[in-house]
Amino acid sequence: MNQRFPWPDERLIKAAQDGDVTSLTTVVMKSQPHVRKFAISLCASPQDAEDAAQEALIILYRKIGTLRATGALASWMFRIVRNECLRQVRLLVSRSDDASAEPEASAEPSAEDAVLHRLEVERIAAAVCALPGDQRQVLIMRDVQGLPGKTVAHSLGLSNAAMKSRLHRARAALRHSLTVTDQAIDQPVGGDS
Repeated sequence: MNQRFPWPDERLIKAAQDGDVTSLTTVVMKSQPHVRKFAISLCASPQDAEDAAQEALIILYRKIGTLRATGALASWMFRIVRNECLRQVRLLVSRSDDASAEPEASAEPSAEDAVLHRLEVERIAAAVCALPGDQRQVLIMRDVQGLPGKTVAHSLGLSNAAMKSRLHRARAALRHSLTVTDQAIDQPVGGDS
């Protein structure tokens, strides 16, 4: 826990939940350093982290009344930030899918195809988010956003070789993760012989 910026105490959170605007503003301000730290560790880029942190703080401000236990603020905020980072990855994946779609393939997909595609995007996004932060950053910047390798290396303060190594590890880990979930999906349920 960060000693310089402690989480808001339970009395302050309770007052915010009860509608005290000053307490609510204080809860948001005291939560901000922690929320930003979560976002930086979970999101692909500093811009995504900033967007996720802002969205999480807005949700905190609007929905603090839905927080069940005042002592659960940190875990609630972590889940909100994680979900926001996942949402951003899904948007990036669907945008890159839209961009690579062939013009003649403009026929509407069936409802089944649309559901299967959405499930696949969810599975890939979850696997990407499960990568260690350094690997996730390189993978998203290079493979999803399509940035040149030199740009990725420079923006992360890495040599080209270090960036390539990290990208290779990220791709291998992602491939492994997706293979493991494929195998789990293909396993028969129950004792069918």
